[in-house]
Amino acid sequence: MNHGLLDRLAAELAVRRERGAVRTDLVVAGPQGTTLTVDGRELVNLAANDYLGLAADPEVLDAARQALDEVGLGVSAGRVLSGTREVHHRLEAAIAALAGTEDAVLFGSCFDANLGVFAALLGPEDVVLSDALNHASLIDGIRLSGARRQVYGHADLGELADLLAASAGARHRVIVTDGVFSMDGDLAPLPALVALARRHDAVLLVDDSHGTGVLGATGAGTAEHLGSQDGIDVLTGTLGKALGGAAGGFVAGSRVLAETLRQSARPYVFTNAMAPALAVAAMTSLRLVRERPDLRDRLVVHTGWLRGALRDLGYEVPPGEHPIVPVMLRGGTLARDVSAELRRHGVLALALAHPVVPAGEERIRVQVSAAHTPEQLERVVAAFGRARSALSAA
Repeated sequence: MNHGLLDRLAAELAVRRERGAVRTDLVVAGPQGTTLTVDGRELVNLAANDYLGLAADPEVLDAARQALDEVGLGVSAGRVLSGTREVHHRLEAAIAALAGTEDAVLFGSCFDANLGVFAALLGPEDVVLSDALNHASLIDGIRLSGARRQVYGHADLGELADLLAASAGARHRVIVTDGVFSMDGDLAPLPALVALARRHDAVLLVDDSHGTGVLGATGAGTAEHLGSQDGIDVLTGTLGKALGGAAGGFVAGSRVLAETLRQSARPYVFTNAMAPALAVAAMTSLRLVRERPDLRDRLVVHTGWLRGALRDLGYEVPPGEHPIVPVMLRGGTLARDVSAELRRHGVLALALAHPVVPAGEERIRVQVSAAHTPEQLERVVAAFGRARSALSAA
């Protein structure tokens, strides 16, 4: 390998190490669930997006096993070749029914969906107005489109309105936001964004990866929860969080939008189709989201209880209702130290620091599941209490 490249990479890694910013993959054992095994110890798992507990649901797993036996592991072809199976069409129809749209298009992941949708729809004549805390996949997708990107302060409706007015000459203006922001668990102000989009004849695109299946009376997501479903022009999301936790993403919207993506979205055209067994698992998860509202009800109870219990211990927990619960531990290595102490007491909850979050906004991100038991959540609170006492005494 070229020595100049190797030398530069080694120097950059050394700088990261000096800053304590080198990440090491956590290696876990055992099936996905409310506990994981790390270094031979079973830990309560607060570091996954399995909000409804469907990743380990027996119906979901049985459906995937049966599909694996019947149709095999994969398709070895893209959707535009011989890769499209009947289950892909059924899954797209089920996603559209949940989202309340005319159609939906499957991708390998929501990252792929977000990479593909912008370049297929937009070009240099267009302006994209992006929330400052949007997910990296949205940022990368916008860049690939060639459209002009303008960033407005997080949920700053005044700044967004000014940018919309200033870009009135563009062919299209597209407001882009997460439905639920993954670092803080706060919800986008969708009713106000819908009103702004209509006032300025702009398109509204929402990535609802952390809201789909979790929020709303039927699990349709953040827009349903906030009463704004009719105002979303383009909805992207994932099958890899609440909807079974395996893989896959989607774009949902009008039939014209879906047909355009099938013709032009490069991650759709040039990638193998989603494994049929995973598609069947996602179909089963979508059915359970419809049939089991008690899962969302239990998740609300668990989330509210844990938020309150952590505040009672003296931790700073910002207001919110989503099962992403940020525990703010600002400055230095405090979040990392608390995370390590939690692991000592049987709880896996990961610390987030710069550049994942801004410097000075370090936190532990706790992610609650409907599948957690009350005993597991009590164990979590006890571990947070011991961590606080241990660090205070240090």
